[in-house]
Amino acid sequence: MKVFLRNIHLYLSLAAGVVILCSCITGTILVFEKEINQAINPQYYHVDAKGQQMPIALLVNAAIKEVPKSKATSVLVYNDPARSVEVSVTLPGKKTSGTPHPEKNKESVKAEAAPGKKDKKSNEGRKPQITVFVNPYTGQVLGQYSKKESFFNTVEMLHRFLLAGKDSAGDMIVGICTLLFLFILITGVILWWPKTKAVLRQRIKVKWDANTKRLVHDLHLVTGFYTSVFLIVIVLTGLIMSFKWANTALFALTGSKQAEKQEAPHSKFMAAQKPVSIDVALRSVNQKTNTAEYYNLRLPADTTAAYSVNILPKGAFENTSDAYFIDQYSGRIIGSELFANKSLGQRVRSFVKPVHTGAVYGVPTKILSFVICLLACIFPVTGVMMWLNRIGKKPKRKNAAGIKKELTVEGV
Repeated sequence: MKVFLRNIHLYLSLAAGVVILCSCITGTILVFEKEINQAINPQYYHVDAKGQQMPIALLVNAAIKEVPKSKATSVLVYNDPARSVEVSVTLPGKKTSGTPHPEKNKESVKAEAAPGKKDKKSNEGRKPQITVFVNPYTGQVLGQYSKKESFFNTVEMLHRFLLAGKDSAGDMIVGICTLLFLFILITGVILWWPKTKAVLRQRIKVKWDANTKRLVHDLHLVTGFYTSVFLIVIVLTGLIMSFKWANTALFALTGSKQAEKQEAPHSKFMAAQKPVSIDVALRSVNQKTNTAEYYNLRLPADTTAAYSVNILPKGAFENTSDAYFIDQYSGRIIGSELFANKSLGQRVRSFVKPVHTGAVYGVPTKILSFVICLLACIFPVTGVMMWLNRIGKKPKRKNAAGIKKELTVEGV
């Protein structure tokens, strides 16, 4: 049985090893993306909390002026008085097809002005978002950041899709190799499992003064012992994000039904009334909670859409925010989606990404995730070295004592 499992472990590793190594290296880099960005450009994120904060509407206008022809889509406001306000804007992109007619007929003009018609400028081939950082006390623009043009975006695309894009062959290859990694880890644990205490002692510590072959062997087995459980969790969460069947299995295991995506509540269109400002919309939800970590306010996309505000309570886990919808004409709350009211499956699903990235408990779990991913990079390298050592051996006769000694050293 062990021979069969060893072969499964070997051939799956040879098939998926390069992609697994790529995922481990890029995953290690991505763990501290947020912290690295803040360390490189601290002036974007932190301000002197002096005086009274300006209305958010004015901060949004400052961001739009900084990026000409842009349209604001959302605003991130932190409760921390020393944090800047982050305004997300988009630029109009190239039209995907067709050429504009020099003259429009009356029917087309009426259609564009009809209630619920989205702003053509804001939705037709828009470029990715740019984040503009604004000082809430002075209105000064501190800088801007484009995720798509960043180093970390390239690393993330390599990690998720092998740079080929979503729903591409690269996306499928990463997903399949992640699944193979799960079988590699399980078979590795079975092969590692010791029969005696003496063998156990060998497999939980590295013999640093041994020869190269023994050192490589120990590094492979010992790092496997200390990281396998954590890696299985990381792999399982990765599968849930990659495959629909894995996501469906999560809801089945929690006894929950997958909730269909519901349409957000609509504002009651009032042609004679101007929409309320962002500040009025934010004050509406401030009455619900004053202990938020941040407010992420998304602006209405058309004349009947509502403001949506995601609120992350202080001390709450990432991705466990409450959502409120505000009528853009009256400023009243017209709907909500509270995390506490979600099904068990939905709540567990919210933890999948934070667990996968190590962000679930903040910096401590990020450090753990970083170390685990870094150690996981050892597996493909030492595994190939062990395989090359094995196939490079010349067959020779061994007495019973020699065979027993080799099995004790190799252990698999």
